[in-house]
Amino acid sequence: MMEYNKLVRDKIPQIIEAQGEKPVTRTLDDGEYHGALEKKLLEEAAEYRESYELSELADILEVVFALCQADGHTVDELQAACQEKRQARGGFEKRVFLVSKE
Repeated sequence: MMEYNKLVRDKIPQIIEAQGEKPVTRTLDDGEYHGALEKKLLEEAAEYRESYELSELADILEVVFALCQADGHTVDELQAACQEKRQARGGFEKRVFLVSKE
């Protein structure tokens, strides 16, 4: 038996069953879910740093979208907030690295 104790995508139990194994799962309450999403975000970011694969960035976005919804917002609201912040403070395209300020 392998222990994982982590949040997984919704179809993972069916994938495990299709491989002839039995998944043991439980449903998280709201507080547990939010904490598990935060942990998952760090996990996915670490996986991206190891591989630099586009699929890992997709995993990060999926977790961000889930966090957004868990906090009572829509993805459209998130995108609007992103646009608003970009207009007010800019993006990262110019690669500006702030060394210090006097």
